[in-house]
Amino acid sequence: MGFDPWDAAFVADPYPAYRELREQGRAIWSEATGQWLVPHYADVNALLRDRRLGRTYLHRFTHEEFGREAPPPAHEPFHVLNGNGLLDLEDPAHARVRRLVAKAFTPRTVEQLVPAVRRMAGKLAAGLLADGGGDLLTAVAEPLPVAVIAELLGVPESDRGPLRPWSADICGMFELRPDEETARRAVRASVEFSDYLRALIAERRERPGSDLISGLIAAHDEEGRLSEQEMISTCVLLLNAGHEATVNTTVNGWWTLFRHPDRLADLRRNPEKLSTAVDELLRYDTPLQMFERWVLDDIEIGGVTIPRGAEVALLFGSANRDPARFADPDTLDLVRADNPHLSFGAGIHYCLGAPLARRELEASFGALLADGIPPLRLVREPQWREGYVIRGLEELLVEF
Repeated sequence: MGFDPWDAAFVADPYPAYRELREQGRAIWSEATGQWLVPHYADVNALLRDRRLGRTYLHRFTHEEFGREAPPPAHEPFHVLNGNGLLDLEDPAHARVRRLVAKAFTPRTVEQLVPAVRRMAGKLAAGLLADGGGDLLTAVAEPLPVAVIAELLGVPESDRGPLRPWSADICGMFELRPDEETARRAVRASVEFSDYLRALIAERRERPGSDLISGLIAAHDEEGRLSEQEMISTCVLLLNAGHEATVNTTVNGWWTLFRHPDRLADLRRNPEKLSTAVDELLRYDTPLQMFERWVLDDIEIGGVTIPRGAEVALLFGSANRDPARFADPDTLDLVRADNPHLSFGAGIHYCLGAPLARRELEASFGALLADGIPPLRLVREPQWREGYVIRGLEELLVEF
């Protein structure tokens, strides 16, 4: 089986195909996706830091100059929202926005949230226990990060219902070749979410609080402040990036542990291993399998010249299983000490929310492995959702 992001068997287990790709070379042309696939850790790590590549090209070229068609005008709300967030900005705009966001989203902000995160995780675990089990995805994995990000932003509990659907609809556009219906949902979610945040920002301007939105409004330096659109895009990115990655790491991680019962039993006995275990679960089956970059200036990878205007697909899932970087990469080692996985990216686009994501995951797994909670058992083997870039399960049914 080769690299085929639309094949259900490949999505369920892409790792054998990754081994084949690594053996084929360092840059492999994919006719199916129209991209250069980069499967080796050293190359992915280096290219994430290489400014000859970019998440966008619009800071240097027009669509026409770059040989690409402009997106349809109807898609503009999505592209305005996405294009003003840290994920797609390039320097110097990226450096300015990240510097200002970092003034509000500090390590202290994360640490202050930890007790609330643990309380939320414990409450969700208790609810699952009271029900005798259920779908771990909808009962624990999804509600926790939504609640945490909402708490961070200061979104009232009564307003939190649409957050998950908005996030899912917007993230649909990050898959390969999204269809028009996916685009329509993403545009609608972009408009609705932006309108909601615009009103919330206006309210916080009048009545500042201790939430992140108030912090973003107050953040300033010698170059000025964040624009309203930059604040909106930052808030949406925090939900989308933090939420999708955390949800899928939780369910994919539990599915991995169920397939390694000895490791799961050891983790129950030794919860102090949770910190390294979380990073190993992120490495072993990363929720973001591919990260794409545009080639802004010709580059050379392993003797292959990739011209300006091409697109490279940095295969995180393959890089995290590269034997040239990780000893016994296909072995789940929950105390792996040397684990510089790329699941949070690298370079200027390294995930700003990585510390919070780790805390959430530790709290989520810890709550279900705590004393007084009976061991979880899988009810039936899960199915993978359609979609390869952001890879996760449809459900994960468990019982105690």
